Amino acid sequence: MRGIIKRPWFARANRCPSLSLLALLAIAPCVVQAQESATTPANAHAKRYGSGWECDRGYQRVNQSCLLVQVPSQAFLNSLGDGWECERGYREADERCTVVEVPRNALLDSSGHRWECARGYRRVGELCVVVQLPPHGFLNYSGDGWECDRGYRKVNETCAAVEVPPNAFLDSRGTGWNCERGYEMVGPGCVSIKVPANGYLDQSGNGWKCGRGFRRQGQTCLLVEIPPGGFLRGSGSDWECGHGLRKNGASCVSVDVPPNAHLRSSGDDWDCDRGYEKSDGSCSVLAVPANAHVTLSGNDWKCDPGYRRSGKTCTISDVP
Repeated sequence: MRGIIKRPWFARANRCPSLSLLALLAIAPCVVQAQESATTPANAHAKRYGSGWECDRGYQRVNQSCLLVQVPSQAFLNSLGDGWECERGYREADERCTVVEVPRNALLDSSGHRWECARGYRRVGELCVVVQLPPHGFLNYSGDGWECDRGYRKVNETCAAVEVPPNAFLDSRGTGWNCERGYEMVGPGCVSIKVPANGYLDQSGNGWKCGRGFRRQGQTCLLVEIPPGGFLRGSGSDWECGHGLRKNGASCVSVDVPPNAHLRSSGDDWDCDRGYEKSDGSCSVLAVPANAHVTLSGNDWKCDPGYRRSGKTCTISDVP
């Protein structure tokens, strides 16, 4: 028969504290709720998110209390429930809602708390007066003014016909005119454009340009004289020299590249090779002092980190 195994004294001693801890955990929510109830005023509730409290709908916070929102006649609680707004057709005045007095030929605006004149009327003080349309006029987009029909333009309070001269047409707005293609505006009319030899009408049709290989001089088109080794530029009205040549007046001369040099990508000048520098039209070896290195361009040098340039040498920098 097995003997009874007794629990050690420390196990027996810990049993009661364990029960006490469970009891405390069980009653903790009640303690928290009791604390919240003690701090949350009447007509309020704990916030859904976060800590603290907020007033119930229909109440507004005043210091640490929730007071009933006094909703006047012709009003209703706002969306938050902590204030009020006037019904449509009423507006707030002295903590109450007064009716909006809508004059004749007017209506409530989208807010419902103001009024605006009906289309075809304009506001003058607190009245709506009819918009007087002149002959060949119509109401504008807003309906509180007028504009002239196409082919007419405003002159004072009337619509005057647009006088279109020969070889012209109404512009896109219909209040002015433009010359037809091949004509240009001169004074109050349209005059035929005299296009010179080797010229053509431009894109607008109201001016002219010289053809490719010609340049404009006054009212004529002169031939672009291209020297040997040259070619027309993209514009077609000037020239430039080919690769390895450069302009010299009206001719192209060869670019003389000295030893240890190469043509630039533009082709009209030269640069020294890496490790050389320009000196009197030639390239000399770049003298790099101690504690320095050649720059990215390859034609100059800079001091290593921790050194600063002083004339043609690099000295230790004073900056730590």
